[in-house]
Amino acid sequence: MPEHLAWERMSRTDFNAHTIAEFRRNHGRVGGYFKGAPLLLLHTIGARSGKPRINPVMYLQDGKRYLVFASKGGADTNPDWYYNLKAHPDIQIEVGDETIEVHADEIVGAERNNLFKRQATLYPAFAGYQRQTKRTIPVIALTRTSGNPDEAFARDRPKIIPKRRSSADSRKVGRGPTSPSSGSP
Repeated sequence: MPEHLAWERMSRTDFNAHTIAEFRRNHGRVGGYFKGAPLLLLHTIGARSGKPRINPVMYLQDGKRYLVFASKGGADTNPDWYYNLKAHPDIQIEVGDETIEVHADEIVGAERNNLFKRQATLYPAFAGYQRQTKRTIPVIALTRTSGNPDEAFARDRPKIIPKRRSSADSRKVGRGPTSPSSGSP
């Protein structure tokens, strides 16, 4: 069966479980419906149930914020995770291999419109979702609340680690390249 048909036949629960497992196996990268898209795992607490929930969602990086869009594929209602964030805005997200504590704030007005337009330009399906519904699709900013905010973005910058040399290294001429044994400086 072609991959796109297999995805269409999955229940929402199976789809999420499959996507979450693939995300974690592949350091934040997945195929299928989300192939090539920036994806994070949104950990929320149910607004009514109080139970932990995990949802894979596309995001747009905006400086040091992660923006998520409560599109629900253009449905006339917001996704459950939107209400979970409104009730419990201090959550965790997984981006790549990192788990990050964040605070969720809804963006409104001109800023919301500009950010949504940016997302819809990068991923035209979002413009279609907005056309399908009468509601304004919420844009949520997720901002780090613990640790060094620059750490989350360091993985996107090139890592230049100078090679450590010792007097023993200088005697290894002709034996091939050497590498530091103690990790990063």
